[in-house]
Order: sequence, then structure tokens, then C-alpha cells
Amino acid sequence: MRGALSQVLKARWGRAVLGLALAAGCAAAVAAGATEPSQPDVISVRLGGDAASTRIVVDLRRATKGAAEQVDAAPGAVAVLLTGASAPAELKGRGRGVIRDWKIEDAAGGALLTLDLAGKASISRRFLLPPADGVADYRYVVDVAPDEPNGGAAPVELANNITPSGEGRDIIVAPAAAVRAFASTSIPTDALTPAVAAQADLPIFNQPPPRAGHLKKIIVIDAGHGGKDSGALGASSFEKNVTLATALALKARLEATGRYQVVMTRSTDVFIPLEERVQIARKAGADLFLSLHADSASDPTTHGASVYTLSERGEQRVGYVLNRNEWYLKEGVSNDDPAVGPILLDLTQRTTRNRSATFAQTLIERVGDRAPLLPRSQRDAGYFVLLAPDVPAALLEMGFITNPSDEARLNDPVQRGALVDKIAQAIDVYFAGRRTRIAAR
Repeated sequence: MRGALSQVLKARWGRAVLGLALAAGCAAAVAAGATEPSQPDVISVRLGGDAASTRIVVDLRRATKGAAEQVDAAPGAVAVLLTGASAPAELKGRGRGVIRDWKIEDAAGGALLTLDLAGKASISRRFLLPPADGVADYRYVVDVAPDEPNGGAAPVELANNITPSGEGRDIIVAPAAAVRAFASTSIPTDALTPAVAAQADLPIFNQPPPRAGHLKKIIVIDAGHGGKDSGALGASSFEKNVTLATALALKARLEATGRYQVVMTRSTDVFIPLEERVQIARKAGADLFLSLHADSASDPTTHGASVYTLSERGEQRVGYVLNRNEWYLKEGVSNDDPAVGPILLDLTQRTTRNRSATFAQTLIERVGDRAPLLPRSQRDAGYFVLLAPDVPAALLEMGFITNPSDEARLNDPVQRGALVDKIAQAIDVYFAGRRTRIAAR
């Protein structure tokens, strides 16, 4: 008996010692891991554009701690400090367009991006884009343009740059892992026109013939306000007229591609109730709903475009746009499980919200090429026209009609056409990306 008891005690003591050893080992591993250096914030650097305007995009693991700032650089160069960010030991490459070459390195206060210029040029715009559905990283965007048209900046052609997708995309990337990650998310552009592909900085493929009419994507364009509802008032124009002019121009632009069937919530100066606008999109079986508006503010200096998608709180109001006999609102599609309807409604709304966010992100990127953006340009709200649970939707505030500069831009046919081109590009890229994800399944 004593021998057996001794064996039990020894076994217990052995397990206790082993447990303590394992715990100590785990603690040591955690402590060691805590001292390991973290990965650099800068993942990769990409370039696009030409001698008229060159864009450089810095992919980041996280947002910079503070606002990035332009800092002094040597003659013939410009520099931006990404505050609080860290860069790999050496990351540099040859540029294109008005950028001769570039480098990004650790400096006091953050990661310093330096651009050597091919001529007289300067930074025309810079902004930070947050992650979105399908895009895991932050992107800091810097646009560089000649100080004067044809201002002496000799175009720089890319030579022997890394093209991870194998499709001719001009890109310079840091670690091999980033190359593989980018290659896995390449967007084929078989349905883009060469002009759109060039402007979108995407590879150009041979175009297939236009798809049959019943296979065209259905786009519903909603010109905000109308009729007795004039919307916001600028110094010399009504919001309802600005939105209608833009909507009609966008309809013509999209239909000219042969790839879309466009449905308008209104094509004249008439009043359409909000709930009817949503039903127009649902009855049409819309693949995308875009509502056009012009913002207003008491401060006339406030300006810039923004894009809204439906907030989670707004989704709780979905009952306002559902018919009484819709299966979503029934107690279930079978007597065995009365919870099926609400569950499927929730799944549908989640999918729609993700698709809406993807389109909104693309729209912001494109519109930002032609119009100033609000500091927080991608937003969410409970707007009624965004309530459809089964139609990806976004509301574009094209600018502030109460701002003289924005109002002039919104009423200028040439600038309106340029904005419409960018909106159409965003729609093209959105559906190109959708085809990529479907094909990959």
C-alpha cells in the first residue's frame, strides 16, 4: 500500500514540476516575443499615371499617428513625413511620369517619403484611405503634377520593375510576401475600355463583345430631390437641378459602354417620394444604386465630396421598405424553423453592406482625382434611399453647393463631365472586382 501511495505521489509531483516548467517556458516565450521587433508599417509602394499627373501609393499596416505632413527636401525633390510610421531598412525604386525616382526610409518622427522629380512639379493632393471590404491595409496617396502644363517634366518610363500579377501592372513592392499578396488580388479588366483602363492605371486586355442585354448590369441612378423639393440652395443654383444634370450625364456615359442598363428614379424635374425611389431599385433587380446629392453648410468655406453607405443603426429600419408579404417578414419559410426569415435577412443585409462599402471605397478613390474630398470622406448614415436590404447602395455628396468653388464646379459642364467619367470608372472597377471574386470561388 505504501509503495503504491509513493508511486502516486511521485507521479503527481512529476506532473506538478512539468506544469511549472511549461508555464515558465511559456512565460519566457511571451517575454521574448514582447521584445521582438515589430514589422515595419510600410508594406509596399505603387506608382501610376503619366507626365500629366503621377500617383504614388504607400500601403500601410496601420494609420499614421498624426496627420502626414509635407516637409522640406533638396532642390528638385518633394518629401512627405508619414508621422509615427516605420519603414523597412531600404525601400526605393525608379519612378514614372513626373517622378524620376523615390525612396522611403525611417527618419525622426516617422517614415520619410522622398520623390525626386523629372521636372518642375509639386504635390497637388495627398490623403489617407482606410481599409475597406477586400482591402486590408491603409493607403496613403500622393498625387504629383507639373507646375505648368507640359512644364518640362520628361516622362519617366518604368524599366524592369516588379510586375507580380504577370499582367504588366506597373508596381514596385517591398517584401516578397507583399508581391504574392498583391498578385492574389489583381483585378482583371477584360470588360474595361482601353481609355478607362489607362486612366484607372490597370492593365489593358482585348475586349469581348458587349454582353447581351439581359446580362447587362442594372444601375439605378437617383437624382436627389426634385419638383417641390428643391434641396439645398447655392448662390445661383438649386441642388435638384445640379443632381439631375449629373444623373443624365452619367446615364449617357454608362449606356455608351454597352455594358449597363440604366434606370433613373427621375429624369425630369418631378418629386419622387423616398420610399418609391427604393422600390424602383428593388423592382428593377438593381445590381447597384447610386444617389447623387450636393451638400450644404452654414460655413461657406466648407467644401469637398463625400460618400455615404447605410449605417448598422439604419439597417434596423428595413421594415419601412419591405412589403408585408415578403418572406423576410414571415415567421419563417417552414414550420420547422420560424427563425429562418430573420436570419436570412440579416445575412442579406451583411452581404449588401460589404458590397456597398467596397463600391464606396472605389468611388472615393476615383472622385478624389477630380474633386476635393472632405477630411473624413467615407461615412455612414441611416438615409432612407439606402435602406434596401438586397441592393448595394451609396449616396454621393458631390460637393457643397453653399461653397462658391464647389458650386461653380458642379455647374460647369466640362468639370461635371470629368466627375461623371470618374464615377463611371468606379462602377467599372467595382464590377470588374466582383467578377474576380466570383470566378475565384
